[in-house]
Amino acid sequence: MWFFWMLVLIVLFIVAALAWWGIGITVSENARKTVRGILVLFDVVSVLLLMAGRHLLWMTEPVLKYGMLVLTAVWMAELFFGLFALFARQIYKFIYNEGKHSKNMPKDPERRRFLKGAAVLPLAAAAGAGYGTFSERTRTVVREFDVPVDGLGPKADGFRIAQLSDVHLGLFYSLEDLKKLMEQAAATKADALVITGDLFDDDDINEKAAELIDSFCGSFAHGIWFCYGNHEYFRNISRTRKALGKTKIHVLVNDSARILTDTRPIYFCGADYPRFRPRFKELEEGFMKETVKGVPKEAVTVLLAHHPDFIDDASEYDVTLALTGHTHGGQLGLFGVPVVPPVFKYLRGKYIVGRTFGYVHCGNGSWFPFRFGCPPEIPVFRLTSA
Repeated sequence: MWFFWMLVLIVLFIVAALAWWGIGITVSENARKTVRGILVLFDVVSVLLLMAGRHLLWMTEPVLKYGMLVLTAVWMAELFFGLFALFARQIYKFIYNEGKHSKNMPKDPERRRFLKGAAVLPLAAAAGAGYGTFSERTRTVVREFDVPVDGLGPKADGFRIAQLSDVHLGLFYSLEDLKKLMEQAAATKADALVITGDLFDDDDINEKAAELIDSFCGSFAHGIWFCYGNHEYFRNISRTRKALGKTKIHVLVNDSARILTDTRPIYFCGADYPRFRPRFKELEEGFMKETVKGVPKEAVTVLLAHHPDFIDDASEYDVTLALTGHTHGGQLGLFGVPVVPPVFKYLRGKYIVGRTFGYVHCGNGSWFPFRFGCPPEIPVFRLTSA
C-alpha cells in the first residue's frame, strides 16, 4: 500500500508542478502569487482529504464519492491547463518567431497579447476535465468485430461473444450501474457473455453482484463465463468463490469447457491470474499450459485471461480468440490512440499475433474515476468463415 500512495503523491506533484509553471506564463505578474497560493492550498488540502478518506467521520459514502469526483475533476483540470499552456506557448513562439530572443515569454506588447489569448486555457481545461469525470466515464459504447476462422462449421458461423472486464465494483461503480451494464450487454443478443476479471472489488456487495449477474444467465444462450483478475484476490476471494458457486456463472480457473459441437467445436478456456509478481512469467506459462491441456487441436478456442501478456501465450497454442483486460486501455487517449506510457506490451484494442486474434478491453469501470478518449465498452466478437 505504501508504494501505491508514493506513486499517487508523485503523480499529483508532477500535475501541480505543471499547473504552477502554466500559471507563470499565463497569469499577470500582479495576480500570479495569489493564484499560485490558491493552487498550493487546494492541492495540500485535497491530498490530506484523499489519504484520510473513510477515516473522517463525516465522510459518508455519497460524500466520499462525489467529493472524490470533484477532486478528480480539479486535478485533471490542473493537468490539462498545464499541458494546454505548454502547447500554447510553443505555438505562440513558432508563430511570432520569438524563440530565438527569449528563453521565457516575449516581452511587451507581445506578452500582453499572449496573456489575453491565454485566458481561454482555464475554461478549456475545466471543460475537458468535467467531460472526462462526469460524462465519458459513464457512457458505454458497443463495438462489433468479425473474427475470421478457417473451417468454421454451420452452427459456429456467426456465433457472437460479448465481453465485459474491469468493472471494479465499489465507490465509483454501484450495483445499479452493474445492472444497467448487464442490461446493455444482454441487448447485444450475443450467444455468450465473458467477463475477464476485476469485477468483484468490494466485499460489501460482491455477493449481491454475483446474484445480479446470475439473474442474466438466461439472456445468453450459451451462458456467462468468468475468469479471475488480480482485484478478486485483493478482496475476500473465498467469499467470492462461495457466492459464485451458488450461481449458474461458469468460472474457469486454468480449465476449459466445450460449449458448442460442430465441424470445429468451440471451447472456452480460462487462465487464472499469476498474482506472485517475482514468478509472473513462469506462472503465466504454467497456467496457460494447464488451461488448454484438454482442448482438442481442431477446436476453435476462446481464451479468457485478465492480463494481456496472455495474448502471446495464446498465439503459441494457436488460440483463435484471446480476450483480456487489466489495462483499462490507459483511460486516456486521442483519436482512439492511448496517450499513456507504454507500461504494457498490449494496451488497448485489437492485436493480431500469429493466427490469434487478441483483444485488450478498455474496462467498464475504474479505480481512478476519469476517462478521456477511452470510453467504457462492450466489444462483441462474431466468428465468421474465413
